[in-house]
Amino acid sequence: MNSPAVEYLMPGGGASITALPKVSLHDHLDGGLRPQTIIDLAADIGLDVPAADAAALGQWFSEQSDSGSLVEYLKTFDLTTAVMQTPEGLTRVAREFVQDLGADGVVYGEIRWAPEQHLTRGLSLDEVVDAVQEGLEAGVQDVAAAGGSIRVGQLVSAMRHADRGIEIAELAVRHRNNGVVGFDIAGAEAGFPAGNLREAFDYLAHQFLPTTVHAGEADGIDSIRGALFDGRALRLGHGVRIVEDITTAREDEEGTYVTLGPVAQWVKDREIALELSPSSNLQTGAIEQWGDEMVDHPFDLLYQLGFRVTVNTDNRLMSATSLSRELSLLAETFGYDLADLEVFQLNAAASSFLPLEEREELADMITAGFEAA
Repeated sequence: MNSPAVEYLMPGGGASITALPKVSLHDHLDGGLRPQTIIDLAADIGLDVPAADAAALGQWFSEQSDSGSLVEYLKTFDLTTAVMQTPEGLTRVAREFVQDLGADGVVYGEIRWAPEQHLTRGLSLDEVVDAVQEGLEAGVQDVAAAGGSIRVGQLVSAMRHADRGIEIAELAVRHRNNGVVGFDIAGAEAGFPAGNLREAFDYLAHQFLPTTVHAGEADGIDSIRGALFDGRALRLGHGVRIVEDITTAREDEEGTYVTLGPVAQWVKDREIALELSPSSNLQTGAIEQWGDEMVDHPFDLLYQLGFRVTVNTDNRLMSATSLSRELSLLAETFGYDLADLEVFQLNAAASSFLPLEEREELADMITAGFEAA
């Protein structure tokens, strides 16, 4: 079982962020592979890779992903999904994924992935879900054997540009007692609104399976509106461009006055979680209208305005990151202390797709862990 190469501390050498209990809501399975695993699995299937050693391959992913374009960023997944087409590949990736979460102090993680992208070697949709679940459960056991504790759930994603929405929704419901906790749509956002999958979302609503929808990353307020109306989203995947519906104006020396548009007001009032992924948002150009450095990220504005912000990695391989690193970057950039980081984790716990009683237990675990720090 691998351990993180770096332990992240609070600014000034304070408490270990890595050791704190954390909740991960937006983390893609095909974006969290270990470089060495890609090399090993590629060799098994005779696939060429851009670099021969793990460090160089990791660097290749980081460079390719830092393009400022979501479309270009998504091309790196051609390689990761290529080695995730067999039961052995899927199970290994899922197992190591959980091991790495556990090593980073994550106590609950929702892991999203698109089963329809893993069928090129003859597996069925149900078989790929079973293979991933086998790996997730093995990873949980590995974390426990190492003295840790973690719970995980699958978020089954449908690709928004494809025409398999209802089929994937039915798959998610079929496996709701086999590790699946919710549904998502992913892929290129602009030009592929949530309304294209309305039949799937209607079906999920009738089945009472919760949904989170990628929206407000590569498209704006209309995409978020569609996620809420057509997708019945309880969370927004990224959602950072909700700021386009917020108007700020400095009226006098007392401060800045803010007006929320109807979509932003709804998201705030309903406590619909924003699954913000700071490093990824910089890489894909999601925040380019506000700047290209971490200090330009609207995270702090949304936090100060009372939105339910959560912190996520999106794709740990592509962003060369971890949840602890993302929290460290935010603490450094905006001067957050442990109390702020605890709020972000409690927000994530409250927004997870666990039953209410289990969300409350998760919140108690987080509070206890932060009090002990």
